[in-house]
Amino acid sequence: MLTVPALPALDVPGPWQTTVESWTRFTGSLRLRGPNGEAVVAVERCAAGRLRDAYPVGARDVELLIHTGLRAENLPEILRPLVRAVRAADPGCRRVVYAVTEGDRAGVEAAEATGFRYAVDVDLQDEQLSLLVAEPDWVTVTDMDLDHVPGT
Repeated sequence: MLTVPALPALDVPGPWQTTVESWTRFTGSLRLRGPNGEAVVAVERCAAGRLRDAYPVGARDVELLIHTGLRAENLPEILRPLVRAVRAADPGCRRVVYAVTEGDRAGVEAAEATGFRYAVDVDLQDEQLSLLVAEPDWVTVTDMDLDHVPGT
């Protein structure tokens, strides 16, 4: 059984003013106010949330759900500081996940402009989503010495 660590508090860097609307062991809700508007963002451990059975989830993976307030062209300016905040609060987080409705090209392009990459399409009970992930370098680095087996 997967042991899911508590979701740490996030310190979202400026220019955003952040208000915590709610916070529990595995989920949180933040209201962010910035130069181009306001957004409500849900933050959730994937292993304890709606994506727990959607892909091979890691215990420390975090999903960001933007509920209100931003057009696609403004999405990168909020996703960047949120990813930085998650990585600072939980350096062991392997994936920050952002989901868009399957076929939402503008949402995919906005997330990709932030450093997310498309990972997989998933079917949840009531929606079809494309999952995009932002992973730190230590997750994506490849050892190019393919003839060497680590530990030998």
